[in-house]
Amino acid sequence: MKTSQKGINLIVSFEGFSAKPYLDSAGIPTIGYGNTYYPGGKKVTMKDPAITKEQGVEIFAEVLPTYENIVNSKVKIVLNQNQFDALVSYAYNTGGSATLFSLINKRATDLEIKDWFTKRYITAGGKVLNGLIRRRKVEADLFFAK
Repeated sequence: MKTSQKGINLIVSFEGFSAKPYLDSAGIPTIGYGNTYYPGGKKVTMKDPAITKEQGVEIFAEVLPTYENIVNSKVKIVLNQNQFDALVSYAYNTGGSATLFSLINKRATDLEIKDWFTKRYITAGGKVLNGLIRRRKVEADLFFAK
């Protein structure tokens, strides 16, 4: 599967755009739409030059399939588009979660899956962040949307 425009919009809305490298809330150099590395695998550094919004879109488009592939390879059950988009957003932000994918694959209850979505990966640098709480809720809501 591929991420729909709705999924792309969700990711981009939470990531925002930065032309210059910055340290994200976990202290990781980041640029563009939440990218910590460039296509080809080179990590972003604080010494990297600024990029244009167009370059940010290109980087995002080239990196997004990495996260689609994670979801496509780890989830063994059939997903609907909303579920796929929610999981790609989650993976884009967190790198993915073997436990979450396992819960989905074993068809855990909606409550167990929603609980995982909303109570995990809501911290950065040891602090609970409201932005991550909001993002996990939006991802969970999208996952369960019909």
